Amino acid sequence: MSSRRAFIRNLSGSAIAITAASLQDLAARERQEILLQSAQKEYAANDRIRVAVIGFGIIGFRNAQTFMQLPGIELAAVCDLYDGRLARAKELYGQSLITTRDYRELINRKDIDAIIVCTSDNWHDAISIDAMRAGKAVYCEKPLVHQLHQGQALLKVQQETGALLQVGSQRVSSIAYAKAKELYKAGEIGQLNSVEAAFDRQSVLGAWKYTMPTDASPETVDWKRFQRGKQNEVYDAKRFFWWRNYKEYGTGVAGDLFVHLLSGLHFLTDSYGPKRIYATGDLCYWKDGRNVPDVMTAVLEYPDTPQHKAFQVTLRVNLISGMGDTAITRFVGTEGVLNFGWNDFTIQRSKMPKAPGIGGWDSLDTYPAAMQAQIRKEYDAKFSSEDKIAPSLSPIRYAAPAGYSDSKDHFANFFASVRKQLPVVEDAAFGFRAAAPCLACNESYFQQKVIHWDPQQMQVRKA
Repeated sequence: MSSRRAFIRNLSGSAIAITAASLQDLAARERQEILLQSAQKEYAANDRIRVAVIGFGIIGFRNAQTFMQLPGIELAAVCDLYDGRLARAKELYGQSLITTRDYRELINRKDIDAIIVCTSDNWHDAISIDAMRAGKAVYCEKPLVHQLHQGQALLKVQQETGALLQVGSQRVSSIAYAKAKELYKAGEIGQLNSVEAAFDRQSVLGAWKYTMPTDASPETVDWKRFQRGKQNEVYDAKRFFWWRNYKEYGTGVAGDLFVHLLSGLHFLTDSYGPKRIYATGDLCYWKDGRNVPDVMTAVLEYPDTPQHKAFQVTLRVNLISGMGDTAITRFVGTEGVLNFGWNDFTIQRSKMPKAPGIGGWDSLDTYPAAMQAQIRKEYDAKFSSEDKIAPSLSPIRYAAPAGYSDSKDHFANFFASVRKQLPVVEDAAFGFRAAAPCLACNESYFQQKVIHWDPQQMQVRKA
């Protein structure tokens, strides 16, 4: 894989004359060709991409199941801080699988080509940076970083090393989002002016209270390493196995759920992000020691840019909702609404008639009768019967084929980039621009203030 790494390191210098848009279009076409070829090809042992998964919890476990369905991929190693997960990895993938508690052992191995980072959020930036410096291709789960201030350092290392890094928000690779983008760009909903998303859950597991192993202890868990330098933290199994509930290790509902919406939104609109973010919320129900809210509402203001007109985004999460487990993602335009499911969507189109309307809930009746008659006469002369009727537009529906997996496509795109030195579908800058407003929601909530954000420079700005 050394030729790939050399190519990536030189890419920024050799591609200066190519526009970002043309480069991405070219990469997309090449990637599709590679995916078609890969599906029909059997890879020799020395042509396989050898992968290490760092973090073998729920996401790492599921990701391995997904990418192992792809041809030419070999799971070579697993790192986790709980011994039981290392044992489980060997049960599933064989006793020859390399396992360790120390991720550095894996990124420094010459026989590992790619690193999949699926740890608690507090380790995302450090492992990704170390892996890039070691010359590995990196797939980092969302959010790319744990804290806003960590983003620029990671981006700098990626630029300095030229390492290939893809962020794991699968909507960017979804064929449903690709089709929706095509229709959005064609003007099927008119001018976008608001986006609404809500995620409701009503379960213990949905509130991140996962099943605990029976042997959890300071002996089976590398508690000190998990802390990443924090001192005097007494071992707490809940903090380790339910880390999403603690701001020291996770990013709460914003980093877990909001980031999916913003990744899809930015892909659809080519947006760089909002300029102002405000969030409020509360810890209403799950009073189990966690220190992040279980209900949060956020408002994000997207400015007028060359990519799109100004629009507003409202996001809400409720981890104890009487509505049950439901979700909505709605893009509202001047002439229609785009409603997303998981890998499907419906566009309901609605256009106003050419005539503005007259009478009914109108001030017309408050005028003298003669004036009303004159106004109606002029109105009827100006507008035909057809002008007074709103166009009848049937909805547009799309659904991915049964069994389709956008996660599988996202990994396929990543490994196609690794194999053929192509730009990734979701690079570090895109991933940070999607994550940063979500992390800003947390800062807004805890600091009780509006966060002002520069989406171009990717940094907090003064009000």
